[in-house]
Amino acid sequence: MKTAFMFPGQGSQSVGMLADVLEARAEASRVFDEAGAAIDLDLREIALQGPEALMNQTAITQPLVLTASVAMWRCWQEKSAVRPDYVLGHSLGEYTALVAAEALTLRDAVKLVHLRGKLMQDAVPLGQGAMAALMGLDDAQVEQVCEQAAQGEVVAAANFNSPGQVVISGSNAALERAIALAKEAGARRAAMLPVSVPCHCDLLKPAGAALADEMATIAFQQPVIPVVQNVTARVPADLDELRKNLLAHLYSPVYWADSVRYLRTLGVERFIECGPGKVLAGLGKRIDRDCHILQMNDLASLDALHTTLN
Repeated sequence: MKTAFMFPGQGSQSVGMLADVLEARAEASRVFDEAGAAIDLDLREIALQGPEALMNQTAITQPLVLTASVAMWRCWQEKSAVRPDYVLGHSLGEYTALVAAEALTLRDAVKLVHLRGKLMQDAVPLGQGAMAALMGLDDAQVEQVCEQAAQGEVVAAANFNSPGQVVISGSNAALERAIALAKEAGARRAAMLPVSVPCHCDLLKPAGAALADEMATIAFQQPVIPVVQNVTARVPADLDELRKNLLAHLYSPVYWADSVRYLRTLGVERFIECGPGKVLAGLGKRIDRDCHILQMNDLASLDALHTTLN
């Protein structure tokens, strides 16, 4: 059975996450120590104690979720010889996938997403941009709603997560107009999300130059596991394409549903969510009910998977 490991993005964090794994597995602690040293933050303390307000700051959330997911991955590697045929990550999770595929070192990835979070927040002053979830409309309807709501401002589809679930991103006023239009179009739900940065839209293009400069200093390696990237829903042909896609990833939509569908055409039957939370497992079931979806987000699920797959 072909397998893909999926790594979560922002929104999967919670105070106390991975507490049992950090207590029981020295490898998890080593990952948190290495990542925290790279950016001079006690990521273990933040993961275990918060506070939630600090944990939810974009520049903290990104290295924190990446580190937690890598910790789970390394704990899996430590006791299992089973390796996935593909890896992919949702939004921020793409950086985790690149670490798992050995295209990026943990240290480089943590430094990169820490800077990425700062640049994202600096690109759009607090309170001027956000994101909203739309439920019950198809992709074409969402794009039409955004086009009508823009009125010279930025609002666009940011995450094509699953059939009938799309997250949009942009300036606050345009988002409010889009929410109203979505409800008129029959959306079951249309509401602002509790995020401070309008991810994956043109408002973040100003952050791209500084991120590109930082990426130019990093030595990417050829992935040892094929990585399906968000912006193309495909495996890149080479490192040049991988870098190009990763930079565009900052301000381009996440084609998550298409990524899962693509892997299904390649024969992937089993998807394993590796990291905090359960968001991707839920999306996977809505994308393709025939997928065999497993989770690895705490000590019990990690041990259960070792028993099942080894």
